[in-house]
Amino acid sequence: MTTSADNIAEMLRPTVQALNLDLWGVEYLTRGRSALLRIYIDGPEGVTIDDCERVSRQVSAVLDVEDPLPGEYTLEVSSPGLDRPLFYFEQFGQFVGEVVNLRLRGPLNGRRKFKGVLEKADAGIISMTVDNEQIEIPYDQVEKANIAF
Repeated sequence: MTTSADNIAEMLRPTVQALNLDLWGVEYLTRGRSALLRIYIDGPEGVTIDDCERVSRQVSAVLDVEDPLPGEYTLEVSSPGLDRPLFYFEQFGQFVGEVVNLRLRGPLNGRRKFKGVLEKADAGIISMTVDNEQIEIPYDQVEKANIAF
């Protein structure tokens, strides 16, 4: 996650939690002159469109007051979905035994992309079985991760 996304997540987390939902993660993507702020929310029984609308209204108000981003952007509030992205190291522990896709910041053993079964996430290390081989990846090397669906 980028520093901007981290800061925005911390700023918005109390607002989302006040609506009895969890802030799963935040993405801030720029494309030329336009930008997208995507907020993923989750709840114990999933997320409805009404949940997304409620969060969007409340978060918009906070963003209008705090004004943390330069220029114009589109706000999108969404469920993480079945192929949910993983934003924080703590989230990996919830999906031990699942197949995950990882993209690294730089190559490890000559490759940047890995798909395999998540075996363990402990002490900043993600352990996976990839192509019948056990590998360990330092979390700080992960650029992007999601559950494979």
